[in-house]
Amino acid sequence: MRITVFIAMSFLFIGQAYAQKKESPQNKKNMKTELEHYTFQLSDKVTRQKVSFKNRYGITLCGDLYLPKNPQTKLLPALAISGPFGAVKEQSSGLYANQMAERGYAALAFDPSYTGESGGEPRNIASSDINTEDFSASADFLGLQKNVDRNKIGIIGICGFGGFALNAVSIDKRIKAVATTSMYDIPRAASKGYYDKVTLEQRTKTLEEMSLQRWKDAEAGRPEYGNCPNPNTIKGDEPQFIRDYYDYYKTERGFHKRSINSNGAWTKTNGFSLMNMPILAYIKEISPRPILIIAGENAHSRYFSEDIYKAAAEPKELLIIPDAVHVDLYDRKEKIPFDKLDAFFKNNLK
Repeated sequence: MRITVFIAMSFLFIGQAYAQKKESPQNKKNMKTELEHYTFQLSDKVTRQKVSFKNRYGITLCGDLYLPKNPQTKLLPALAISGPFGAVKEQSSGLYANQMAERGYAALAFDPSYTGESGGEPRNIASSDINTEDFSASADFLGLQKNVDRNKIGIIGICGFGGFALNAVSIDKRIKAVATTSMYDIPRAASKGYYDKVTLEQRTKTLEEMSLQRWKDAEAGRPEYGNCPNPNTIKGDEPQFIRDYYDYYKTERGFHKRSINSNGAWTKTNGFSLMNMPILAYIKEISPRPILIIAGENAHSRYFSEDIYKAAAEPKELLIIPDAVHVDLYDRKEKIPFDKLDAFFKNNLK
């Protein structure tokens, strides 16, 4: 079972096979004509508008900007929010932005490069560098808004984008504070598996398969896609985290047509960057800016948060949510400590 768990975890990120086959990502041309669907209800205290901006690589990112209807100050503190890995802004990150806008922030939930409504070709690929850059680009956008205090910008990263958020803040000194929930270090997981149990032999085999896949992609002139990270049906004997992901991404609770985890697939060579370019090498350089790391008590991913907490310099805080699993912090408002997040940013965006 342990081998099944760590290999299954790796497959969620590097585009290989754990679930049902899906030959290609969702049709980007039809995205704009779809009825808008969000997995949560917009607060009556908040407005939401679609926005777009470019990152340093010229990729157009699409986001939703949430603003309080009755702001208490002329210039608002601002938050950039993204994640989980393989999700879209209409899911968890939008819910977080909605909640934080209620509390007085300009909150931007955005789709990372190559996913959702954001630009980039081919579709559905990830990059240690570009996904880190996406957060800095979101800070660019927020800092240019006339109703935002550019000296009061923070970041919230959910799941895999918790790791990329921390990576961005380590180099982007404009960001004053960073919080993560259910944090994953995606390059570590893709390369080393669950609890770093992937052997050199297994890693080499995976890289050999991806290397040979590049010949096929080059001959075809386009990438081949793997399987949807989550199955359309479950038997009940899968690892618990797979069942938890299914419960969020594949049911009415969190399903979204544009979400890779709900309805898409990564390219079969998606792991090339992730497995070769680690992140968080400079985690200590976030200091003296504060870090808040939040994880579920029963989350399979808890060890990522604990390891990062140990590696980071002060000021830092690790908050463990009792009786919570990884995906509870995606959308369970009764378990997500929004008041704690509010207090953290109010105290540190000064």
